[in-house]
Amino acid sequence: MKAVTWHGKHDVRTETVEDPEILDPNDVLLKVTSTAICGSDLHLYAGSIPEMRSGDVLGHEFMGEVVETGANVSRIKKGQRVVVPFCIACGECFFCKHGQTSLCDNTNPDAPKVEELYGYSGSGLFGYSHLFGGYAGGQAEYVRVPHADVGCYVIPDGVEDEQVLFLTDIFPTGYQAADNCDLQGGETVAIWGAGPVGLFAALSCKLLGAERVVMIDRIPARLTMAREKLDVETLHLDEDDVYERLREITDGRGPDCCIDAVGLDAHGTGIVQAYDTVKRMLGTETDNGTALRQAITSCRKGGVVSVPGVYGGVMDKYPIGAQFGKALRMIGGQTHVHRYLDTLFEHVQNGVDASFPITHRASLDEASDLYETFRTKEDECVKCVMTPGA
Repeated sequence: MKAVTWHGKHDVRTETVEDPEILDPNDVLLKVTSTAICGSDLHLYAGSIPEMRSGDVLGHEFMGEVVETGANVSRIKKGQRVVVPFCIACGECFFCKHGQTSLCDNTNPDAPKVEELYGYSGSGLFGYSHLFGGYAGGQAEYVRVPHADVGCYVIPDGVEDEQVLFLTDIFPTGYQAADNCDLQGGETVAIWGAGPVGLFAALSCKLLGAERVVMIDRIPARLTMAREKLDVETLHLDEDDVYERLREITDGRGPDCCIDAVGLDAHGTGIVQAYDTVKRMLGTETDNGTALRQAITSCRKGGVVSVPGVYGGVMDKYPIGAQFGKALRMIGGQTHVHRYLDTLFEHVQNGVDASFPITHRASLDEASDLYETFRTKEDECVKCVMTPGA
């Protein structure tokens, strides 16, 4: 089959690889009908995530048709259309039973590696390095889905792929970011990063009752999409004094909630950016904390800082004094996708357009160029979808 494979920093290729097979009686095989490039894939593309191996199949946002089922699979049937959460969950461990499926105890065979870094390991992830199981991803014509009765969400006929494809990751990721803010109605929320996750976080904040949403980015096409598609306010990172503008917008109090939808590859300015660049070159810092630092500094006293942006290691100059002194509640982590699927599918059925971030569509053969376009944000690129066989 054709698949998008990783071969090093800024080197992805569409190659012919071996077809996947049923390896466990709880597996299914999926014929992929739609797949997407995620902002998290850019961390792999940039070489920021360790334990990638040449030839690894990428992709954790995918959906398709079930073409084969393992002997123990009972809920999922051949021929059904399904979306698949990016985090792999067993459904039986302590964390799965408590709705924390991205922390599953039983699906990451590489857990000892992660435990050395973090103390404990989360779940296995599709297409996301041999820190998280080395599972082949879904930027391919076919993919093996373990624990299929837990991980496959059935989509009825008549619902187009693009309306539900992002239930695999970025819609629930944005929704969890908003849900973690504990919105009661009437809040002002500031969001760093108007990429796909930030856009879905903004949409979700509005669905959950926020009164004002302010998005912060440096890419004009993203800010335009945020205003036109979501009717939110925007600030330009390079042209506005973000801290002062947020104070003005909130009558001096600061946003009730701040969401960092950027993560470890944030782009700062001036001396601080130069400092982070040198630290990363020396290997004494792995993650750029520009967005998170700004969110912590800008948030009002007693507020919430929610972090859906991916972080992988350590950062310098973390403003722990501001977090402590303002009594901020910090919360983040990989998304418990399974928890939100019923709610989000109901929103889609009620008319929420979950396809709005898509700007680019292509085939798997065009993946190399599409990754680079997504990285550079050329051609006003916000979100890329690929169709195997197109």
